[in-house]
Amino acid sequence: MKKIIILAMHGAPPNDFPSEEKNEFFRLHSKIEASSLSLSKESLNRYDYLEEKMRTWPRNEKNDPYFYGSLDIAEQLGIVTEKPVIVGFNEFCAPTILEAITQAVHEGATKIFVLTTMLTRGGDHSEKDIPEEVSKARMKFSAVSIRFLWPYNPLSIAHFLSQQIEEISSIEEI
Repeated sequence: MKKIIILAMHGAPPNDFPSEEKNEFFRLHSKIEASSLSLSKESLNRYDYLEEKMRTWPRNEKNDPYFYGSLDIAEQLGIVTEKPVIVGFNEFCAPTILEAITQAVHEGATKIFVLTTMLTRGGDHSEKDIPEEVSKARMKFSAVSIRFLWPYNPLSIAHFLSQQIEEISSIEEI
């Protein structure tokens, strides 16, 4: 049984993406989110083009520190769990969560665990968007076990946060 972890991250626009196109993307995005407004086919096509352009924009540590921070977390998670970790992004970056799950399946995964760094309940991404992507993946890959391991136990989060306090406090005392 091959287990692979998908780290579902939010994503951020690269800071060197053309401003005019970024502004246009967010204007169209807000209209789509308002769902009461219908966009023309031309506007929807333009939105899809801009989204793809943004997701596939070349990334480096300077233009997208969030992307590289996500890769750092994934690397450490892989070391700690001794399992392969693939990063997937909810927005703005590639690969998408569904693409990351597809990659895991192509790498032979029989069990996929989807995790996110989004800790708090009440957010659209962790409560709606990521589960929708997992649901699509389950339909596409019915022979593979795919589990979204969220929400997290608030006590576990509190222990994690208190550990950060302890680590910083011990460094400051030196």
